[in-house]
Amino acid sequence: DHRTVGHERRTLAQFPRAAAVQVLTMIFHVRPAQLQAWFAQVAASSNSGNSSSGAASGAAPLTPPIPLVLDVREPWELQTASIHAQGFETLAVPMRSIPEQVAALDRQRPIACLCHHGMRSQQVAAFLEHHGFEHVANITGGINAWSLELDASVPQY
Repeated sequence: DHRTVGHERRTLAQFPRAAAVQVLTMIFHVRPAQLQAWFAQVAASSNSGNSSSGAASGAAPLTPPIPLVLDVREPWELQTASIHAQGFETLAVPMRSIPEQVAALDRQRPIACLCHHGMRSQQVAAFLEHHGFEHVANITGGINAWSLELDASVPQY
């Protein structure tokens, strides 16, 4: 498989591992402590794309959608440990139910996927990106890292 970078053509084997991930996907990996900054970055990039058209037409600038943390853990896990939304909404949809629920999600809304340690959420983030979602992140380390980095009251399991 070949990818073009700038004017240079390379095989995937010639990319460092991290560079290959960047070329193949637009999924961001954010630590829980970086989540608010990622949401702000997405909002800023959305506003910069909308501000000139709103100002030129006299209309108010578009308000970016409220970010979403999509918790893909199982119901028993939600009962064990949950996060408190601050500046975003949360929605719990077990990973196995995502294909049935994907049509109900807003493709322009920033979505950060959360699970226990970040593996299931990575798979869901890739699925969403594949289905045309514009702003998708995986919360690296999952709710376990959330407990360690942001809120020690969230139980670890």
